[in-house]
Amino acid sequence: MRTCRRVVTVLALSLPLAAWAQVPVQDGGTGNGSGYPAGGGGTSGAYAGGGVQTPSTAQGMLFSQLQQMQQEIAQLRGMLEVQQNDIQRLKQESLERYQDLDKRLSSGAAAGAATTQNSQAAGASNGAGGASAGAGDAGAQASGEPADPAKEKLFYDAAFDLIKAKDFDKASQAFAAFLRRYPNSQYAGNAQYWLGEVNLAKGDLQGAGQAFAKVSQAYPQHSKVPDSLYKLADVEIRLGNNDKAKGILQQVIAQYPGTSAAQLAQRDLQRIR
Repeated sequence: MRTCRRVVTVLALSLPLAAWAQVPVQDGGTGNGSGYPAGGGGTSGAYAGGGVQTPSTAQGMLFSQLQQMQQEIAQLRGMLEVQQNDIQRLKQESLERYQDLDKRLSSGAAAGAATTQNSQAAGASNGAGGASAGAGDAGAQASGEPADPAKEKLFYDAAFDLIKAKDFDKASQAFAAFLRRYPNSQYAGNAQYWLGEVNLAKGDLQGAGQAFAKVSQAYPQHSKVPDSLYKLADVEIRLGNNDKAKGILQQVIAQYPGTSAAQLAQRDLQRIR
């Protein structure tokens, strides 16, 4: 009996020692310094939580954003090129307008004496045209000052000098004032034409068109009529009224053959066909 008790006691004491011997002991230099096993080093350890994106997904989003930014930059560049082309076109049109005005200025002074005689002849013709025409002229004269050729010339020359100085705003006001004061002046036809030119130089297409149209209406025998009709067609082209411009150009060619206006009208007519 005593022998059996000793055996049982020895077995009871040896079981804990055997269990303790089975627990693996890790070297402190290779582990994490504790008795617990180290966590896994794979991708599932850092990103397994589900709330953090993997590196490949984040790179894909950055690449997509970069592509979108490149597309937007390309669109902005295209818009910038279109605007630059529009600005260049407007500058070219303005330059051509000034050059054309300079040419007409250089020829306008030389033609002053000839147009004066044409204006006087036109006034006499209109006076003999009929009772209605005479009444219209009388009404126009009543709204202006009595004829004073010397004063009229000073007024007209002052307005013309404003064109030479490129002060188109004041030149437009000066010619309009001249026409109000001297509607039947020998310089009125020229003043009406140059009013259209300065309005065109200012970019006032509506005002220019009205002024050019009035030359042929108020002074049908004036030498500036062919030029004013041609410039009226030019205004209509700028406004996009090509059909109306074609009719005016054909009128210039038919009624004033051999003139410089007719030659220019023929050229422009071919361009807009």
